Amino acid sequence: MSIEAKRDALVDELAPFDDHFERFAYIVDRAKSNPPLDDEFKIDAFLIEGCLSRLWVYPEYKDGLCYFSTDSDAAITKGTSTLLCGLYSGESPQDIIGLEPDFLAEVGVTQHLSPNRRNGLTNVRKRIKAYAELCLKNSEDQ
Repeated sequence: MSIEAKRDALVDELAPFDDHFERFAYIVDRAKSNPPLDDEFKIDAFLIEGCLSRLWVYPEYKDGLCYFSTDSDAAITKGTSTLLCGLYSGESPQDIIGLEPDFLAEVGVTQHLSPNRRNGLTNVRKRIKAYAELCLKNSEDQ
């Protein structure tokens, strides 16, 4: 499935919720099925700054593709970061760099986040994109 198809599938999942409380309940439930990060990855190097809760994103690069795992001590934060990590995991650095997560605003997620949570989500995207750029640069240098 292409990254665009994954984005479209997320939009299809989230769009039917008219009420933002129901949408966030769904996002939180979805995050509960996301396995927690091992404690060895819950370190400052993977901590996302700008968020009141503790939020980690652990990146990996295998066979030309990037993978991202996430965890947080706050359910909504873990839920929204799980959406982004799921979207970008298993994708090439070029595809990651090229696709912004604008769909979250389209389906009414970002508008109902507190400023701190929005900031944290923005920083998750920045971290994912920076990692993809690093992977792309390293593969070009070889």
